[in-house]
Order: sequence, then C-alpha cells, then structure tokens
Amino acid sequence: MGTVAVVGTGLIGGSLGLALRRAGLRVQGYDADAARLERALERGAVDAAAGSLLEAYAGADVAFVAVTVSGVADAVTAALDAGVGAVSDVGSVKAPVVRAVEAQAGGAVARFVGGHPMAGSAGEEGIEGADADLFDGAAWVLTPTASTDPAAFTAVRDLVALTGAAVMAIDPDLHDELVATVSHLPHLAASALMHVAADAQPNHETLLRLAAGGFRALTRLSGRSAGIWPDICVENRTAIVDILDRYMKELERVRDLVAAAERAPLLEFFEAARAEGSSLPERSAGAGPLVELVMPVPDRPGVLAEVTTLAGRRGVNIVDLDISHGPTGGVLVMVVPATGADPIVAGLDELGYRTTRRDVG
Repeated sequence: MGTVAVVGTGLIGGSLGLALRRAGLRVQGYDADAARLERALERGAVDAAAGSLLEAYAGADVAFVAVTVSGVADAVTAALDAGVGAVSDVGSVKAPVVRAVEAQAGGAVARFVGGHPMAGSAGEEGIEGADADLFDGAAWVLTPTASTDPAAFTAVRDLVALTGAAVMAIDPDLHDELVATVSHLPHLAASALMHVAADAQPNHETLLRLAAGGFRALTRLSGRSAGIWPDICVENRTAIVDILDRYMKELERVRDLVAAAERAPLLEFFEAARAEGSSLPERSAGAGPLVELVMPVPDRPGVLAEVTTLAGRRGVNIVDLDISHGPTGGVLVMVVPATGADPIVAGLDELGYRTTRRDVG
C-alpha cells in the first residue's frame, strides 16, 4: 500500500498527509481551493498536487475525503467509481453520509469505511495549523456496517494506526448520538455563551477585560472553524436537538438549585460533576500490554461490523485485526489492549462467539 489520495487539504487533511508521508507513503492531494493545495504542497503535506478529483484518485490504493460534510458523499462515490480499493472520510457526522454513499454507489459501498478523527488544533486553522502529530493518542472512530468489506476496513485501519491514533469502531448512528454530546453541543454552548457576552451592553468592553481563564476555556471553541458547523448542525440535527433539549433541562435544574440558595444541594451538584470529569480518559497513544483474541466466525455479512461495533461500545481500541476465510467460515484475529480484553470477551460470549485469548506483549 504505497499511494494514498487525500481530498481536502485543510487542518485535518493536511495533518493526515503529513503523518502518512512521515510514515513513508506517497500522498496525492486535491483541493478545490488551488491556493490551499499549493500551500499543502509547500508544507510537505502532499507529494503531488492533482489538478482534479479524478487525477488525485488515479493509482491510489486508499483515499481519504476531508471536505465539508455536505460534499463527502459525492467525493467518496467518485473515488469508488474510480476503483480506489478502500475509501474513508473524516467528517463529524456519519449516518447520513453512509446512507448517501449507499444510495449513490450501490454495491461499491462495501469499500467505504466512514471515519472521524476526534482531534483538532487550538492554534492556527487550515493548512497552516496542520501537524503530523495532531492525531497522536487521539481517538479515531471508524463506522463499518453490515456490508463493509473486511479488507477495506483493514486497509483504512492500518493507515489510521500509522498516525498514532487509537482506532475505535462504532455503529454510524451511535457515533452521531455520541458526538452530539461530546463535540457538537460544546461548540454550540460556547457560541451561545459568546452571544450572551456580546449582549452585555453597555458593559461589553468591561466584561471582556474581566474575562478570566474559565470564561476563555469555555468559549474558546466558538472561534474555531465556523464554516464547517452549518453542515454539521443540519446533517446531525436530530441528535443535536435531542441533546440540546436535555442540556436545557439540566440548566433549568441548575437555575432552580441556585435560586433555592441551599448550599448542600449545590455542593452535591458540583461534586457529582467533578467526579464524572475525573473519569475522563487521558489522551495517550500507549496501548500497554496486548492480548490476541482468536474466534471462528460464520461466513455471513455483518460479522465485522458486529465485532468492531461491540469493541467501540465498550471503549476498546482495536490495535490489529485480520480475517482469514475458509470453505465454511473464517477465523477472526483481533489484538486489543489487555485492559479491554475481559469486557470484549464477555460481550463476544453474549453474541455467541467462542474466543481464545493469548498474551502478545
């Protein structure tokens, strides 16, 4: 696997190109913005700047589409039509994209593996902020479905692993529900808070001068990549509206606690939040000791999605995965961190899989 096409050379596409080139792969880039593509070439994010989408896909073994959500399905379908062996994207919304590609590409959708790196930059945006280390230790979600070709999943997963990211496989709809909470809501809340601050007339300038660490930390997201968010909000509106409704109910509860002026319930509120916050995992690329899980699997559609989605639901990073096929079925070999082996083995047992485990380091 020597050549990768990266379509869209902004922050994510540019960082991906830098990471893959560092790993020794050849990267062909394309961007509708010719100036941005030229800058990506100057920065070393791509080996070659293609003059068209089809030129970028020509000879590519794998393609990553890093454009706004509304443009992903068309760009992915073009890659599949061009015969690229495995295609992924980096969009923040997955289920609508998967359904659109299914509708446009037919059976070729088996070579598409939806993806979403949970990474961003606190510094410069676009290609100027691109960094080969951007994904190091970050979660990178893949969303295989019942029709996903295991070879395509493996090809995408192997390239993602080269960036230093921790791969998680999650059902597309579940992904959209979860990111509405951990990504989309924070951006909307930060922007809403900035609007509240902007309405603080006639003391607006004084308020901004008083803004300390807490305010700045909460509102920092509001200044990032405004152009991508209308697409995200439209495509994931059902999940976002649901989490906004839940958030507003919680804010109403907080308002009632403050209005009641009783210290004990307020302390309980803050302590519960602190305890939940302390359970957030640290970002780290180190997988620690590994365990190899070997299981016979039936020769039927959906086995890969079933197993990888189970790992994603239980928060287990898949370090390596392989399926060998036989006349009556196959054998799936999956390598996971030892800390996640028990939860995933228990889940596989519930699904009816017989699993053998072996420590591999």
